Amino acid sequence: MQVKLNELEKIRIVNSEDIYSVMQRILLRENKIERNKEHFWIIGLAQNSRILYIELISIGTINSAPVDPMEVFSIALQKRTVKIILVHNHPSGNIKPSEEDKDITDRLIQVGNIINIKVSDHLIITEKTYNSFSDTGIMNELERSTKYVPKYILQQRLKKEAEEIGEKRKALKIAQELKNKTFPNHLIIQLTGITEAEAKKLKAQKPRKPKN
Repeated sequence: MQVKLNELEKIRIVNSEDIYSVMQRILLRENKIERNKEHFWIIGLAQNSRILYIELISIGTINSAPVDPMEVFSIALQKRTVKIILVHNHPSGNIKPSEEDKDITDRLIQVGNIINIKVSDHLIITEKTYNSFSDTGIMNELERSTKYVPKYILQQRLKKEAEEIGEKRKALKIAQELKNKTFPNHLIIQLTGITEAEAKKLKAQKPRKPKN
């Protein structure tokens, strides 16, 4: 069910406080009985981070609300959404994320990666406060998770990483040869693409004398 927004609520999201300022008002619109149930919303954002829509995906019980990834992303695709933010309330007032909260976020992040819709944050809210997965580092942790990553994507990722390691070794080898020829560091960096720190570690090596 789409949440009706007034013009003041169709804002550009800069940080988690912006999200909460809108979602707190939406939560408080509900009567007290409804606020004692978990709600799960999706905020769809445009390229410039302006709110396109807020969709209420489900209303559950006092401690859970079911989330269907198909429903989350079918709406996002229909509305040509670039990125989404997940929001749900904890009627208990405890804003600490549960393992179930992390798990569904992990799953939605990976589904979003496949269809090129970024899940940029997940907020747990109450009537008075909130917790942002992005602000606390949980999003970064979940983005590195491989629990819901398909095997073929993992294989592609490993192959890419192996190729990058090979290219890095090749670049360092060329950089060392240039250093031996007394090339200055700034030119070595420019020619090979290695970092300044890597260039500083290079030591010119004298050519070995051939054995008799």
